[in-house]
Amino acid sequence: MTDDIHIRVADALPDADLDAIGRLLPQLSSTATFDRGRVEAMLEHDGTDLIVAREDGRIVGMATLVSFPLPTGVRGHLDDVVVDSQLRGRGIARLLLEAVIVLARERGLRTLDLTSRPSRESAIRLYESVGFTRRDSVPMRYSGDLTR
Repeated sequence: MTDDIHIRVADALPDADLDAIGRLLPQLSSTATFDRGRVEAMLEHDGTDLIVAREDGRIVGMATLVSFPLPTGVRGHLDDVVVDSQLRGRGIARLLLEAVIVLARERGLRTLDLTSRPSRESAIRLYESVGFTRRDSVPMRYSGDLTR
């Protein structure tokens, strides 16, 4: 089912790949917007890896691993996991998650965290099936204006 899917860390993205990411982002979130410069800056950032799933050379899914050193150890956060809606249910997201976990181990991360909306029940079951566990924590986001 997933034999024709190839998972790799992206180091550069030609225009066709950037277009594919632009198509995936709205499937991730209704508020996600594509910004070519932001994606290119992300690729150049030492602590950020874009992991892509390709079928026939075309990007059909992605995940982002952010690694950062803290006094308590090098930590990781998994973000922006999305697979093209027409290809869901084929195990592509699982392949992406497994690749991120391998990369986190290779990087010597002490922890790997993610957040998911409670309404995303099938995604949460998938995350749990590859080893993520629910934690007693309260996710919070600063709601003030960070642009000033």
